[in-house]
Amino acid sequence: MDKNETIQPDTRQEMEREIAVCRTLFEKKTRDYGTSWRILRLPSLTDQIFIKANRIRSIQESGENRVGDDVRGEFVAMVNYATMALIQQELPPDGTELPLEEAVRLYDKHIGRTIDLMLDKNHDYGEAWRQMRVSSMVDLILMKLRRIKQIEDNDGRTLVSEGVEGGYMDIINYSLFCLVRLRENEK
Repeated sequence: MDKNETIQPDTRQEMEREIAVCRTLFEKKTRDYGTSWRILRLPSLTDQIFIKANRIRSIQESGENRVGDDVRGEFVAMVNYATMALIQQELPPDGTELPLEEAVRLYDKHIGRTIDLMLDKNHDYGEAWRQMRVSSMVDLILMKLRRIKQIEDNDGRTLVSEGVEGGYMDIINYSLFCLVRLRENEK
């Protein structure tokens, strides 16, 4: 092998490892609480994601973490809340509880679609995220959240932009990218 040739990590495998962590937590919390999140409207889920992203940015800027909860856990939570939002978009807004198996099936469906989108974009962008700072990706998540909030405030109407679904999918992917980057930094 030429010394200038680089070995490209297996992005799909890295994403699947991080998704497994997120999915395990989703399933365990669903066992504990049921699908109580089904009562939340989309703007409430958006605000939950905002709280997590804003906390990460605050810790990044101040260098201080008074609560002590791991920042990785906030990225996992954003993956799961954004996936819940995608599920909520698909279902009637009646707050009906879902059986565990159905909730996990829908989780897998929406994560699968999101990962497929990420792999297509990743191909076209040449894995640019690997050169990005985690702090920049957090800023992009916060920007996506502002866009989603604006669309929600406009009753879902857009003139030329993608709807909230694309924003939630991007938040999932940026959060997964951050989880991979954090794991790399731990090595």
